[in-house]
Amino acid sequence: MWGLVRLLLTWLGGWSCMGRLAAPAQAWAGSRGAPGPALLRTRRSWVWNQFFVIEEYAGPEPVLIGKLHSDVDRGEGRTKYLLTGEGAGTVFVIDEATGNIHVTKSLDREEKAQYVLLAQAVDRASNRPLEPPSEFIIKVQDINDNPPIFPLGPYHATVPEMSNVGTSVIQVTAHDADDPSYGNSAKLVYTVLDGLPFFSVDPQTGVVRTAIPNMDRETQEEFLVVIQAKDMGGHMGGLSGSTTVTVTLSDVNDNPPKFPQSLYQFSVVETAGPGTLVGRLRAQDPDLGDNALMAYSILDGEGSEAFSISTDARGRDGLLTVRKPLDFETRRSYSFRVEATNTLIDPAYLRRGPFKDVASVRVAVQDAPEPPAFTQAAYILAVPENKSPGTLVGQVSAADLDSQASPIRYSILPDTDPEHCFSIEPEDGTIRTAVPLDREARVWHNLTVLATEVDSSAQASRVQVAIQTLDENDNAPQLAEPYDTFVCESAAPGQLIQVLRALDRDEVGNNSRISLQGPLDPDANFTVRDNRDGSASLLLPSRPAPPRQAPYLVPIELWDWGQPALRSTATVTVSVCRCRPDGSVASCRPEAQLSPAGLSTGALLAIITCVGTLLALVVLFVALRRQKQEALMVLEEEDVRENIITYDDEGGGEEDTEAFDISALQNPDGAAPLAPGPTARRDVLPWARAPRQPRPPGPADVAQLLALRLRGADDDPSVPPYDSVQVYGYEGRGSSCGSLSSLGSGSEIGGAPGPAEPLDDWGPLFRTLAELYGAKEPPAP
Repeated sequence: MWGLVRLLLTWLGGWSCMGRLAAPAQAWAGSRGAPGPALLRTRRSWVWNQFFVIEEYAGPEPVLIGKLHSDVDRGEGRTKYLLTGEGAGTVFVIDEATGNIHVTKSLDREEKAQYVLLAQAVDRASNRPLEPPSEFIIKVQDINDNPPIFPLGPYHATVPEMSNVGTSVIQVTAHDADDPSYGNSAKLVYTVLDGLPFFSVDPQTGVVRTAIPNMDRETQEEFLVVIQAKDMGGHMGGLSGSTTVTVTLSDVNDNPPKFPQSLYQFSVVETAGPGTLVGRLRAQDPDLGDNALMAYSILDGEGSEAFSISTDARGRDGLLTVRKPLDFETRRSYSFRVEATNTLIDPAYLRRGPFKDVASVRVAVQDAPEPPAFTQAAYILAVPENKSPGTLVGQVSAADLDSQASPIRYSILPDTDPEHCFSIEPEDGTIRTAVPLDREARVWHNLTVLATEVDSSAQASRVQVAIQTLDENDNAPQLAEPYDTFVCESAAPGQLIQVLRALDRDEVGNNSRISLQGPLDPDANFTVRDNRDGSASLLLPSRPAPPRQAPYLVPIELWDWGQPALRSTATVTVSVCRCRPDGSVASCRPEAQLSPAGLSTGALLAIITCVGTLLALVVLFVALRRQKQEALMVLEEEDVRENIITYDDEGGGEEDTEAFDISALQNPDGAAPLAPGPTARRDVLPWARAPRQPRPPGPADVAQLLALRLRGADDDPSVPPYDSVQVYGYEGRGSSCGSLSSLGSGSEIGGAPGPAEPLDDWGPLFRTLAELYGAKEPPAP
């Protein structure tokens, strides 16, 4: 029924836009190109403004939305209506004869709100325009066909817990695609579908607010609120859309800490050192983050002396630790109170306080085996120096806290007394000297004494013992340095030559006065004046010192004022030199010239003696090396078998005398016949070297010489028992000597074995060897 009503209204609106002509068409046609006076604008033959069509209409046939008609059209069928523009021919069609305009399909205003078209009436036969073209608009009339939507949904918001009523949470915004200028299709109203009574929404703006006070995060942390937007002003028949808003309550410090129990009990052994963890305490706080941070403290002084409490890194737990050493024998339990307090307190919620809580703590101390305890944390003792061994130094004492009757043994750690200067009585801890002590060598001795329970060697403790060596006056004063000075020949009487300073290695002597005194002879060449501050001035007397070649030796006597007083003497060397007018030395005696360099006569003699000794050692070493080389070197005239002739040319044999020097083979007649007798043993070192026979000069056959030398090498007792490689520079023709090797050569020359000593004569050590090699082989069958 409503659809028919809307269609009728649209059709009536279209007809209402039609107009009538005010002048004939010929007047319009003649006014276009005919010259003449200016013509006034004439009223068109048709007038229309706009047509309307309802969107989303889907009928079975095209819908008539309007009609075009011109006064020129007299119903004779000569007028034809044309339609051009947006959607002409597809969306909108026109009846050429009647001018009726129809819409052929359903339109959507949200896609296109209006269409601009151009209408014209022409002569059907000639297509000549009967009317000027006219533009008109077809508007798509909106209907409520789009529900509201939330383009930014779903929403998430946060609001502090315990907020007041009306606190703004978030604003939601919906969008309606319908035409806001036509009816109430786009007029939206917001309502809460889910989330009451905790939250409300402004119907016009969509601002979500808290609806009740004191919403507690610890009770419910998150809320899901459903917001609806409805068009048509919220009236019946309107379309609606919804979205969700997730509201999270943020935490505030509205809950004080609370201990879950009123009494905590812990235990700790007495041997626990400072800093040992005894236990943990945790006060419960349902708040989050910084709002739940707590600080712990001990309220009673009794507990704070023995224990301390601190907060862990997370700021939630209290760590109870030992503050000072505990003793089961002295006190067996501690009771005190611990307070937990929030570190961050919001003044807006002070009414929900106080933000702290108190709990009681009891700590029981447990007994444990303890090492012996010394009566002092450290001992400082003293003993005079130079005392005989066994002198009492002091005593250390330790006791077993678990059992006073338990025996203790004492000892000194060896690495703390490497020189064994002290000893200790194992039973009572008495410390005595083991050697005489010298304060000037070492003032303090730091020992470590070990006390061990006899019944349990694992229970032991240590203590530091510092022993000071007390000073005694046992060192006579001495000059601070050896003084070797000079004086000018032209020096005036009473002139200062040198300031002499003295020192005393004793502690008492350094704090007391040291006196110096020179020669008391009135005729002395120099005067010593005591300055009474540990120094003296060496002066010229009223008369000048007589010139002399040698330096003056001035005796100085030194003594201290200790008990007893100790004395010593020293000598100051003074040379008389010739000086320039400015006081510098021009020339001096030999002794004085060396004195500025710091070398005395004795030092020079010592240096000269050392240098002479070194030179003598070098000469002796070189002589011994040269003698050793001469003894090891074999002369060319004595032994021809060690002469190596090296050449790179192959000669023509024995007759070739140009390839090498035949004289290098020495005199062939020099070889003497071997003395008859048994062959010497070759497995032991000979007691004496066989004398060399002189070689008579004269030419002889070289081959014969080589044969004699080979036999001599075989029978020589001084050669070792291994093969001696003999190298010769002789190449003969048809040589009869065969192999030059000494191995087996004794049995090859002449075809008969040489003389040999029987193996039985070698003694019992070689009996087995004689049995293996001494027996003759049986003749072959």
